[in-house]
Amino acid sequence: MQTVLISGGGIAGPVLAYWLHRHGFKVTVVERAPHPRPGGQAVDVRGVALDVVERMNLLEQARRVRTRMRGMSILDPEGREIDRSTEVAFSSGRLDSDDIELLREDLVRMVYEHTRTEVEYLFGDSVTALDENETGVRVDFAHGASRSFDLVIGADGLHSTVRRLAFGPEGRFAHHLGSYLSVFSAENFLALDDWQVWLRDGDAGFGIMSVSDNTELRVAFGFQSAPLASGLRGGGALRQLVVDKLASLRWEGSRLAKAAREAPDFYCDAMARIQMDCWSRGRVALLGDAGYCPSPLSGQGTSLALVGAHVLADCLARAHGDHRAAYARYERRMRPFVTLNQALATENPGGPASEASLTHAKNAFSLDA
Repeated sequence: MQTVLISGGGIAGPVLAYWLHRHGFKVTVVERAPHPRPGGQAVDVRGVALDVVERMNLLEQARRVRTRMRGMSILDPEGREIDRSTEVAFSSGRLDSDDIELLREDLVRMVYEHTRTEVEYLFGDSVTALDENETGVRVDFAHGASRSFDLVIGADGLHSTVRRLAFGPEGRFAHHLGSYLSVFSAENFLALDDWQVWLRDGDAGFGIMSVSDNTELRVAFGFQSAPLASGLRGGGALRQLVVDKLASLRWEGSRLAKAAREAPDFYCDAMARIQMDCWSRGRVALLGDAGYCPSPLSGQGTSLALVGAHVLADCLARAHGDHRAAYARYERRMRPFVTLNQALATENPGGPASEASLTHAKNAFSLDA
């Protein structure tokens, strides 16, 4: 039985763990956080990614916890409504679509609960070194004892440690897209009822939607910026930058700034795309954002992670122990799909890609090809 270490306990890693376990692999998932991470924006499961969720027997559960948006309002910088729609929402597309929008934390929890009894999870730890030899990879951890695995998969996001250790510095592969995104939760002080509002004020703007039966808001705040100095990306400096930018908004700036300052699930990171010539090196391979992050601007990061996990597991199962052949097949199958979906992020700067482009990209793959 081949052993596989997956770094990253978000969406891509546990979904891969599910499929690898189904194919007879012994799987360990290591996650830096002490438990499945709460918070995060609403994510979309679209097109062929719905087939992956259905094959995991999670589709009905996902539909039960999906967002129930009735529509959206577009506001001017003073908060006056200038347009509205009950057919389309910027966060999810057409409201009558079969695609599913749900909170990231709900999808993470769902997949974790679906795999926790069959997969070994190491929470509160992380990979610090990889040493590959002819028979496997020796992995050092920040806290646990070193262990050896047949294969290592990096599913640890935009700032992947596995990618850095196996392929080199992030700067070789990350392409900044000119802005940053902050996501945090707040009390529903706007009294939104299954509704979302969108506003742009200068080089900043936000989308706010009601979630959790309208008991709270999920705020997605974006602002244009060149890459920030490394000192601003850690600790409280980045949060303070976001708080200050929110406070300068003309509508609800003070309440949004207060919410960002106090949010326990505050998140902020660059809008960036990861582009690599190869997603594997030796016994190590990359999955999802670690290898081909399309940025939140594409709206397809979750779908790429779901499809990529299914394909990688299938390729490893068919290869009968030949990881080089498996990784090569994984890349051949996934790269055209990744390229199409990454292109959505920059098709329409400042706005979503066209409905036609999204429809083509989300369906441009067959799991059984």
